[in-house]
Amino acid sequence: MHLPSLLINTARRLLHPTLRRMSIKTLAVLPESELKDGQMKEVAFGDGKVLLSRLGDKVHATSAFCTHYGAPLAKGVLTADGRVVCPWHGACFNVCTGDIEDAPAPDALHSFQAKISDGQIHVTANPSHTQKVNMARPPTLTTTGTETGGKGVVIVGGGSATFHAVESMREHGYKGPIMVLTKESHTPVDRTKLSKALITDSSKIEYRSVSDLKIKYSTNMRMNVTVTSVDFGKKQVILDDGKDSVAYEKLILAPGGVPRKLPVPGANLDNVYILRGLEHTKKIDAAAQEGKRMVVIGSSFISMEVVAAVAKRKLASIDVIGMEEHPFELVLGKEVGKALQKYHESNGVKFHMSSKVDKIIPQEGNDSLAGGVVVNGETLPCDLVIMGVGVAPATQFLKDSGMTLEKDGGVKVDEHMKVPGYTDVYAVGDIAHYPQAETGEFRRIEHWNVAGNQGRAVGKTIAGSPQPYLKVPIFWSAQGQQLRYCGIGSGYDDIFIKGNVDELKFVAYYIKGGKVVAVATMQNDPVVSCASELLRLGLMPSPEELRAGKDPLTVDMSSISSLKKMQ
Repeated sequence: MHLPSLLINTARRLLHPTLRRMSIKTLAVLPESELKDGQMKEVAFGDGKVLLSRLGDKVHATSAFCTHYGAPLAKGVLTADGRVVCPWHGACFNVCTGDIEDAPAPDALHSFQAKISDGQIHVTANPSHTQKVNMARPPTLTTTGTETGGKGVVIVGGGSATFHAVESMREHGYKGPIMVLTKESHTPVDRTKLSKALITDSSKIEYRSVSDLKIKYSTNMRMNVTVTSVDFGKKQVILDDGKDSVAYEKLILAPGGVPRKLPVPGANLDNVYILRGLEHTKKIDAAAQEGKRMVVIGSSFISMEVVAAVAKRKLASIDVIGMEEHPFELVLGKEVGKALQKYHESNGVKFHMSSKVDKIIPQEGNDSLAGGVVVNGETLPCDLVIMGVGVAPATQFLKDSGMTLEKDGGVKVDEHMKVPGYTDVYAVGDIAHYPQAETGEFRRIEHWNVAGNQGRAVGKTIAGSPQPYLKVPIFWSAQGQQLRYCGIGSGYDDIFIKGNVDELKFVAYYIKGGKVVAVATMQNDPVVSCASELLRLGLMPSPEELRAGKDPLTVDMSSISSLKKMQ
């Protein structure tokens, strides 16, 4: 290197910390008297925004927007144990550190210094970190993958649980090797975007690129591989019927689910689609175009999200076939289901409920393509058929490995998501039967957010801080307005609805054994985020209180005084 270049580069290195300090500013952002214990406020910081949260005498400052979809966190829920929950999808952060508490948050928040002086709250921050476009904090990761030898962690699967397990392990200091084995041809993506928006480009919805996972997380991705069995005694994962194997110290089983198809004639015709992965979405997106006739079999979340996604595409017809009286009935009840059905009918969707499919018949002159779906003796003409009738746990390789599975093919785990009787083996996501907090009831829940949080819990456990899985599940679905739901246990005895379901503006409380066990809303944020925390803390108002007019949003769970009462 020439001397001038050497001197310039040396000067840059010496000046770099100084330049960074010069970019930091301290600004008075709010009078102290305007932020009470348990309050959050979004305040201006130059051209940016900062979220202030007060817990007792201590004020904390972080980025103001959720790193998931950019929701304003000030409209969310603050709890006295330092959690701020996004008002939209249940992502949660620690206001003291900015760290991720719950999925689906993919990145932590920036955390800024806050100080009270002369009756004002002062925040010290890099102004660029207060901009919405730069709201996420780069991962705080230890140097990884080289400090410890051994075989490390192997993860089977490439979905939400896998991504969050990797993120959590590295965040919490795990330094060993990590290898991901997935049948997918891409890194983990935000799978919710497949049914809700029919996005077909993996680069637009992947959480991290292959290079980022390799360089920043020291995680090796082996894509397009099939796990065919596991030798638990030798701690080896077998690939491609014995052609290859990978040794592990700890194993996370996160293979997800396999979409079911109805056992009816014609189910395997070429234009009968299921929806699970990116390739399925590409086929549906290409087929569901203007002038085409679509028949949807199944009337729960995946099916109805696809219906909502294509409703504006000017299809010739959309027919939905369901076994219940109304869509979503099993989860949300008849009244809510009827209102959602009415909304979709206003957009031209025709429902055939309390029905079952007899067969799918081929097109005239083309035996490989479906031309009609026969239901109740009536033939519904079609150019494409979508089957959204649930998924089965993708666990055939475990059965072949000698593991005893539950009746539905799932894997039973303890509160740490560990498989009893197996050394250093965890199961998460769609395959896991886990004991729910509060009820102790074993449930298997097929939802992206549940899988993500289970992955986070296991990641923390493997990193050396055992983390039982105690989250209250939160779901969401695009149905004209955003439907949000949180709940524990299964089933309900009664429903109390406040608001107008026909206007898709309501709060529905689901009651079992004299307690509220679930809440669903539309156009009432952040009630579900609040309810999820009330259920977690055991502070949910009684059905009698709710019927008498009590608002869950008025329950104090954010001040330090409320924390003392909880304790």
